Amino acid sequence: MPTLILFNKPFKVLSQFSPEKPQGELRQSESAQDDPFPPLDKKTAKETLARFIKQKSVYPAGRLDYDSEGLLLLTDDGALQHHISHPDHKQPKTYWVQVEGKQSLQAIEQLRHGVTLKDGVTQPALVEYIPEPALWQRTPPVRFRQSIPTHWLSIIISEGRNRQVRRMTAAVGLPTLRLIRTRIGDWQLDGLLPGEYKTITVPSMPLSKAQSNRTPVDRQRKRSYSHQSRKPITASTRKKPTE
Repeated sequence: MPTLILFNKPFKVLSQFSPEKPQGELRQSESAQDDPFPPLDKKTAKETLARFIKQKSVYPAGRLDYDSEGLLLLTDDGALQHHISHPDHKQPKTYWVQVEGKQSLQAIEQLRHGVTLKDGVTQPALVEYIPEPALWQRTPPVRFRQSIPTHWLSIIISEGRNRQVRRMTAAVGLPTLRLIRTRIGDWQLDGLLPGEYKTITVPSMPLSKAQSNRTPVDRQRKRSYSHQSRKPITASTRKKPTE
């Protein structure tokens, strides 16, 4: 059965395994070779998933911005990857968002009904105030301005535009300070700390007729897969970073 990894992506980690270019190098010291998460040299590029996930042949199903935290799903199954990440399936995604500014019912109503961005009007979102959640400390911490209040929102969207939540809150005068994705569809963080992940298995999803005519290389290259629905989780295990 397909493998699905639920990963709590830390702040300032790319949602990919390959480094950006230009790229730095990991220190090749003896201690770094013994460390499953070796320290990065000061000249390196941005951290990637390769520092945390050693399992082979899994790929992100969607993405999460470099400066955002929280749930990222990875799988070794193309049909499942397509079902999770393709906009046609409209998987609801839940974000906890710390914003700068006073609470504003007008801003909330704008977010709920859709705001105008450069790439068009957003679809209606489910938005509500939430108490400050009990979370891990971010490194580095959020920088606050004492004269400006902050508050937290829960925002649920089904679109997948680039940096959408940040642009939405900025459009209504509430710049995002911290953004954590807690849920995608039926899957949620479920107590995972930054850098932790758990592996579960889910039933296979057959490819459509047109997709089954492609070779495995074509399917991997084009990321074009079945539209069938996901079934419930059947088993799980959990992995933690080695301290």
